Amino acid sequence: MEEALIQTTFPRGLGKILGVESKTKSKAEAFTRAFVKNSIQRPTRLDPKSMLSHKAVNLSYARIKRDKSKRSRKKAKGLNARQKRAMKVFQIKPENQRYELFLPLHELWRKYIIDLCGGANRLSNPQFLQQKLVKADFHGAIISVVRSKCPSYVGMTGILVQEFKHVFKIITKEDKLKVIPKRNSVFEMEINGLVSHIYGNPLEQRSSERSVKKFKVKRTIDL
Repeated sequence: MEEALIQTTFPRGLGKILGVESKTKSKAEAFTRAFVKNSIQRPTRLDPKSMLSHKAVNLSYARIKRDKSKRSRKKAKGLNARQKRAMKVFQIKPENQRYELFLPLHELWRKYIIDLCGGANRLSNPQFLQQKLVKADFHGAIISVVRSKCPSYVGMTGILVQEFKHVFKIITKEDKLKVIPKRNSVFEMEINGLVSHIYGNPLEQRSSERSVKKFKVKRTIDL
């Protein structure tokens, strides 16, 4: 009943009063389709032209907003030298003070030093080898004390396991840990059949500092 009332036409007199013109069926369908088409918003395609025409684009550098919670986090501080000494970080445990445990380290050092010295054969320039040696890392090298102001150090031989600013720590074949001062000592190293002597006085610095330092060539060094 209600559908029939909706589809009935307006009386002509009422249409003139309301200003509504009664349309034919074809015109009514065309009007309805146009009305529905204009009422439904179709999503615009995300192409550059539509983005530039409908939205402002920032061409300058935009900083990334960082989370405030991350700023509040403090960086973890490492241990200082005093704390490391108190915790005995640099001390080798007695059960690990064995010569055979450091033989693989020595083999790695041999490969490293031969590669650093460009082969290190009998045709190599001695001065070139000496310059490379004083800047090299000695951890794993077999060193011997050939001269020293303290006679008790002369003849000591072992694998260098730790290097500090003023001393070397070596493990002997008798599985003993020895501390040898660099000052007033001359050390001997064998590289691929070549024997080289190194004075300890110029080595009184950390290995990281020694690798970038320029050493002056001296003919003799007094102990």
